[in-house]
Amino acid sequence: MASISYFNLLPVKRFCISVQNSKFTSKPSLSPVNVISFSAKIASQNSNLNNELSKPKQKFSVRAVSDDEWGPEKEPDASAVAVAEEPPTEPSEIDILKKQLVDSFYGTNRGLTASSETRAEIVELITQLEAKNPTPAPTEALTRLNGKWILAYTSFAGLFPLLSRGTLPLVTLEEISQTIDSENFTVQNCVVFAGPLATTSISTNAKFEVRSPQRVQIKFEEGIIGTPQLTDSIVLPENVEFLGQKIDLTPFKGLLSSVQDTASSVAKTISSQPPLKFPISGSRAESWLLTTYLDDDLRISRGDGGSIFVLIKAGSPLLSP
Repeated sequence: MASISYFNLLPVKRFCISVQNSKFTSKPSLSPVNVISFSAKIASQNSNLNNELSKPKQKFSVRAVSDDEWGPEKEPDASAVAVAEEPPTEPSEIDILKKQLVDSFYGTNRGLTASSETRAEIVELITQLEAKNPTPAPTEALTRLNGKWILAYTSFAGLFPLLSRGTLPLVTLEEISQTIDSENFTVQNCVVFAGPLATTSISTNAKFEVRSPQRVQIKFEEGIIGTPQLTDSIVLPENVEFLGQKIDLTPFKGLLSSVQDTASSVAKTISSQPPLKFPISGSRAESWLLTTYLDDDLRISRGDGGSIFVLIKAGSPLLSP
């Protein structure tokens, strides 16, 4: 007990917190009040800390925000926007009739080999198209008449000798066309032939006068035989039909090489010659033509004796097979 009392008499350094300068200072003190004051402060601080920890924690929530709160919506990138394709347009009644008419020409050799049944079908389709003519006054729309027109069908018997394959052996009829120059009021009819050695053409030049909203009067002035254009290669068929008999051309194929060499040597000489022109006179120098249907692709005309001519504009999709 004496030792314990002696120990209590020893000086003890205690710490206290000064409020004025907020610094810790060490002072020797023997007063038990300081100890109580210091312990009370610590207990008070621990109580405040516990109160802070016991407070409910702040909660966070996520919510959707409208476009108005974020400002105006940005325009989407044009390259990323898929453009809706427009539905294909349905063909008109005129387009359907035109397609049916052109399809009916298949295998008729421009009308030469058309059967009576096919001719009746063609006439019916032509009549329906004429009733829906989008250009009722063709001579008042000369710019639409202007250009090159390819003959697709005719009932004109005067052309049948040209269409017949047996008329000229080894020669095929490539094209029959009519070119109208509405500014100079001229018409040129042209027939192109192709043979194993060359191609050539026969054409007629004419002037025309407007006589009515549909009718023009044509006066032929001259005929022209074009300069033959020699081909670089010669294609000889196996046989050819002439006057109802087939002629075998196989033995002549051995001569092709020598003929081709000769043709090449004279090609420049022949090509430099001018075309042969001859005047046209007499009762056949004049004719008339009535255009009963006209649009940008198709033209239907009627001539002397009720003959029909169906022509398609050069470059038109109707000429595609």
